[in-house]
Amino acid sequence: MARCRRLRAGGWPACRAGSSPLRRAGCWASCDRRTTAGRRDFAILTLLLRLGLRRGEVARLELGDIDWRAGEIAIRGKGSRQERLPLPADVGEAVAGYLRRGRPASAQGRCVFVRVKAPHLPLTPAGVTQVVVSAGKRSGLGEITAHRLRHTAATEMLRAGATLPEVGQVLRHRSLLTTAIYAKVDREALRTIARAWIGGVA
Repeated sequence: MARCRRLRAGGWPACRAGSSPLRRAGCWASCDRRTTAGRRDFAILTLLLRLGLRRGEVARLELGDIDWRAGEIAIRGKGSRQERLPLPADVGEAVAGYLRRGRPASAQGRCVFVRVKAPHLPLTPAGVTQVVVSAGKRSGLGEITAHRLRHTAATEMLRAGATLPEVGQVLRHRSLLTTAIYAKVDREALRTIARAWIGGVA
């Protein structure tokens, strides 16, 4: 299982308060964490916005995938690939808050996230999308998607000081160009980064 080697949870780029349009609009704040649904949705949005996970990766996340002692989280990505990412403190707190005071004892299976209403079956990728859409509407953003949050995560990590290769590791991209597209890097900046990247590889 591959690991993200350059980043560790303690050095994970933090989102600057108010820096993202999604944060300014209260995407996270729209979740009422006094409720089961709110704690679940907050944890899901945190995974999407901070780690840039895909909706299917969130839905497939199982209880045993989180190594609390090591501060790591195992991700089942595309093509049955499994990789480990550092678990930033704020992400861990959000997930732990849901597991302690949100995930029902009658939850079926080992998936972290389940439906709020009985029967408490594992949440599907479509269910993850619905969480995001609902949060967008509550916060006045209109209809947004989990994929858009993945783009936002990439941009926010760069703004917080992460390098493009580091962001690519987190998003598990095989091409630096793909990461640049996700992070909406301008062409001149991309040329500079590409030169440094090529030089570093050589």
